[in-house]
Amino acid sequence: MSSTFETSSSSTLPLSGRHAVVTGAGSGIGEAIAQELARLGATLTLVGRRAEPLESARATLAGQGHGVVVADITDHAGIAQAFAGAAAERGPIAILVNNAGAAKSAPAGKTTPALWNEMLTVNLTGTFNCTQAVLAGMQAARWGRIVNIASTAGLVGYAYVSAYSAAKHGVIGFTRSLALEVAKQGITVNAVCPGYTDTPLLGGAVDNIVAKTGRSSDEAKTTLAASNPQGRLVQPEDVARTVGWLCQPGSEAIHGQSIPVAGGEVMAG
Repeated sequence: MSSTFETSSSSTLPLSGRHAVVTGAGSGIGEAIAQELARLGATLTLVGRRAEPLESARATLAGQGHGVVVADITDHAGIAQAFAGAAAERGPIAILVNNAGAAKSAPAGKTTPALWNEMLTVNLTGTFNCTQAVLAGMQAARWGRIVNIASTAGLVGYAYVSAYSAAKHGVIGFTRSLALEVAKQGITVNAVCPGYTDTPLLGGAVDNIVAKTGRSSDEAKTTLAASNPQGRLVQPEDVARTVGWLCQPGSEAIHGQSIPVAGGEVMAG
């Protein structure tokens, strides 16, 4: 636990009294985001498909009163019900981080309809479902933060992940459209776009390189890190700190943006 948290009254923390929901919070980027928001004073609801990793993640959080919800983000009615239950227990949802997602690769010519639909349903429709479940409450409160975890694949595209890239481009388009709708309602909507990040999700990309080249896993990770001008993999904490700032008061002017967290791999201009 940081000394800042230890010496600060909970009421003085920037997100004190705010209820934050993080999907895909059981590991990797989602877990790091939950830890960062808790450090900033928020009360967390961790959402995912399996209870065990969510409970393990909850045990690492600063503060008290955090909850776990086992739910499938692709189930529109189920998510609405789950989020309503979380709001009843921990207060209105003021912050939503749409982090849950999946990445699978295949050449475009060999991408099956099932793979295509899975990537769009998990990465894009899931983001829509969760956002719709919290939007009315944020509009009523005239305050809210929605952060969608997209990807640099949603900004520039990569070979062999056409379905995933299309879904993440869709997340960015959804972010921009929604941002215009709610711009005068006290709600900000942004996307954060990590590059190759050192999480379990990276395993698929590493496995592909190993299978195609015969390199070791460490050599494959080095290959991926080479795409980052800083010569490293992004860390979950890099993404979490970006999300934490976007959720705080004082970030209001940053709205409708797609922010790369990739060490300079992608530069807007």
